[in-house]
This record gives sequence, structure tokens and C-alpha cells, in this order.
Amino acid sequence: MCIVSYDISDPKRWRQVYRTMRGFGQHLQLSVFSCDLTPSQRIQMIAALESAIDANEDQILVIDLGPSQARPIHDIEALGRPLIVRDRGPVVL
Repeated sequence: MCIVSYDISDPKRWRQVYRTMRGFGQHLQLSVFSCDLTPSQRIQMIAALESAIDANEDQILVIDLGPSQARPIHDIEALGRPLIVRDRGPVVL
């Protein structure tokens, strides 16, 4: 099970990514899909998405949730622009 979220800067490429994702998963929100894929389907999805985006301007996050049972997120794969994870320490008010 994975969540795919994308930020595409060009409307034409956004529509192409949206159409591609409709073939691989369930549309949850604007630019967010839930996918339950076999390893070969995941490879096919990533190849299709990589050919649809501009790697310098667009970003697609593939968040692996593990098997369909509830598990914590353990892997985030970014296509295009890299994901910058900000360390958010405790906030004291």
C-alpha cells in the first residue's frame, strides 16, 4: 500500500499525471492517490510518472505504507524535486 502525492507546475503535465494515476490507484484528494500495487505495478507506475514530469520543476512523492494492514510510514520516495524533511523539534508554549 502506498500514497502518491504530486505537485506539478504545468497544467498539461498535471492532467497527464492525474490520468496516469487513475490507472493505478484510488483518487483521495486533489493530487493524492492511494495505491495497492504489486512490485511490478509499482515499477510500471513510477516509469509512467517519470516520463510525464519535468524533474526540475515537478515533484511526486511515493509514500510506502507497507502491507495493507495499518503500519507506520517507513519509506518516502521523491520523483523530480527532492523532498526536504524539516526536523521539527518540540515546541514549548
